[in-house]
Amino acid sequence: MGQARKIARIESNYMKQYDAQMKRQEKKKKRLFRRLVLFMIVAIITFGSIATYHMKQRAVYAEKEQQYEQLEEKMASLKAEEKDLRQEVELLKDEDYVLQIAKTNYFFSDEGEIIFKLPEEDPSY
Repeated sequence: MGQARKIARIESNYMKQYDAQMKRQEKKKKRLFRRLVLFMIVAIITFGSIATYHMKQRAVYAEKEQQYEQLEEKMASLKAEEKDLRQEVELLKDEDYVLQIAKTNYFFSDEGEIIFKLPEEDPSY
């Protein structure tokens, strides 16, 4: 058994058909392998592009979420400011309040009144 036996090959129609069938099967296997490789490449590219798109969308979503929170905070502060301004408008409709502001800030006085400006205390002393 150490030596391989040489068997003579008989050339007949059957052997020619058998060889042709074997070649066709080999070609089918090669085509199948090529198709599988091509399919895998397409699948990897598709999966990679979908994963990349997903990651970009997550980043965009996080950024938009942060902007939304900032705008919510800004809106809350603007609403508070609007409330204060509306209160001030209501107060400015009151004549006594306007006179008090005029006296305090602009030294407006009634006849016979003398206004003395006292120095404000400096808290650093």
